[in-house]
Amino acid sequence: MGMVLAERMSRLGTETAFEVLAKAKALEAEGRDIVHLEIGEPDFDTVGPIVDVAVRALRDGQHHYTPSAGILPLREAIAREISSSRHIEVDPDEVVVTPGAKPIMFFTLLALAEEGSEVIYPDPGFPIYESMIRYVGARPVPVQLRESLDFRMNVQELIEAASDRTRLIILNSPNNPTGSVLLKEDLEQLVKRFSGSGVMFLSDEVYNRIIYEGEHHSIASFPGMKDQTIILDGFSKSYAMTGWRLGYGVMNRQLAGQITKLMVNSNSCTSAFTQLAGVEALEGDQGPVTSMVNTFRQRRDRVVELLNQIEGVSCRLPRGAFYVFPNIKAFNLKSAQLADDLLLQAGVALLAGTSFGAYGEGYLRLSYATSMEQIEAGVARIAEALEPLAKLTLEDRV
Repeated sequence: MGMVLAERMSRLGTETAFEVLAKAKALEAEGRDIVHLEIGEPDFDTVGPIVDVAVRALRDGQHHYTPSAGILPLREAIAREISSSRHIEVDPDEVVVTPGAKPIMFFTLLALAEEGSEVIYPDPGFPIYESMIRYVGARPVPVQLRESLDFRMNVQELIEAASDRTRLIILNSPNNPTGSVLLKEDLEQLVKRFSGSGVMFLSDEVYNRIIYEGEHHSIASFPGMKDQTIILDGFSKSYAMTGWRLGYGVMNRQLAGQITKLMVNSNSCTSAFTQLAGVEALEGDQGPVTSMVNTFRQRRDRVVELLNQIEGVSCRLPRGAFYVFPNIKAFNLKSAQLADDLLLQAGVALLAGTSFGAYGEGYLRLSYATSMEQIEAGVARIAEALEPLAKLTLEDRV
């Protein structure tokens, strides 16, 4: 008799970036030259002082269990940083440290959502949102991010999507995959509608330091909203620490206690040396972060310029993160098919817009967290591959 999986496993989705990366690596193993524009990972190394703290911690015997909510020095450092950047008073007891930021998504949904409840989330959006919503048995309610609004969430549509079953609203600004940024007036409308209600917000702010125009706004910063918000943040993107697996959530004390229980039941704790490195990241020299963002800005400007030179492609200028989301609807091809063709035929690894939800159809996602040389080479290959398609009439394509 074969193994029987729990039904809920059939509701789990995946993160296509890792699947495409695996395909691309397999092609490279066969001798193919692949340009990687698929993975959302800074191509910078973690800076020396952070590494030095971690190495010293290991040599000093920091090899043991830590408190499930995180070590006090890191929770204090996070509380100071969030208090300063979000202009709210945060206590270390309102911080839970996790191995990566994803557990905060998972734990929040486990703690707040259940069968019969609804969760609103952005589409296109990070695919794990919908995956985890379905896994816990709640109903996913997508709100379309429209290109006409530079892929910002239409707040009125979000408000209209809410019901008496809405338990949680997920915000992501800057957004993955579109690079869009919510404006202060967008959040003001949400505060006006939901402040004082039983609806909670999961505010995914992991790209908050990677913003090019304007400034980052958090819904937690508005009067009365701190206790209704779970701020999700981490070290992977801003500090080029993807492999360190270090993230955190900031939330009201009651929920922090429940999330800590989920840590006890799942991961036990986050490693000591990684957390001590996190203290150094937050309290050390922030110059490397500024330098990295400036480099990303130059790459963003260049990739958008090059994409908009390809006949049949149009690309908005993202305000944050390190992704572009070009429109390829003129080619009358499914996004997944075109993305696959570009990998197999042109040697360019990128993602279909539908990797981020149904409303991503007609778009591709490219990560410019790579060198300028790779960006230019990749877009040149894309242009060459699309040139024959651009010459076809719509009638010919269908």
